[in-house]
Amino acid sequence: MLSFTLDTTGLEVKAKLFRSLGDPSRLRILEALRDAPHNVGEIVEATGFSQSNVSNHLRCLRDCGLVTAERRGRYVIYRLSDDRVDELLKLAESLLADVARGVYQCTRY
Repeated sequence: MLSFTLDTTGLEVKAKLFRSLGDPSRLRILEALRDAPHNVGEIVEATGFSQSNVSNHLRCLRDCGLVTAERRGRYVIYRLSDDRVDELLKLAESLLADVARGVYQCTRY
């Protein structure tokens, strides 16, 4: 029996955050932005994705608040919205160093 009440709204929002991070293409884009801000062309070059694919994923990442955009002349420059996004990615890498075998062998996801 649970001795506390689950905040379902908070859980739903947290699940949305993890779904936004759960796509390999979006993760690759976030990885490309970890070291420095980039425009779409640079992200396309770094990821190997098409321009339309990158733009669609950037829209999702912006809507989720993980990436911000700033117009500079004719370019839009994208960056991580918060240093904690980078910290979260680092924490995931650290956790994976210990649990990667289990995650890799997991057949439920």
